[in-house]
Amino acid sequence: MQTIDLIQAIQDLPLNKRFYIIEEIIKSIKMEKMSQQMELAVHELYEDYKNDQELTAFTAIDLEHFYETK
Repeated sequence: MQTIDLIQAIQDLPLNKRFYIIEEIIKSIKMEKMSQQMELAVHELYEDYKNDQELTAFTAIDLEHFYETK
């Protein structure tokens, strides 16, 4: 289906259904943008985590058992 066909089909819908389509499109755009931003942040933070000894200092004790004192 061509873009022009989609636009025509949407224009033929009742107003409430057109609003619903617009809302869903805006949601999907926001989700895609957020996903891209999160992916970028992950890549940036991963490089920091991989190279910064202060961020990885506690990984040396990951396998130690901790007991709660009462």
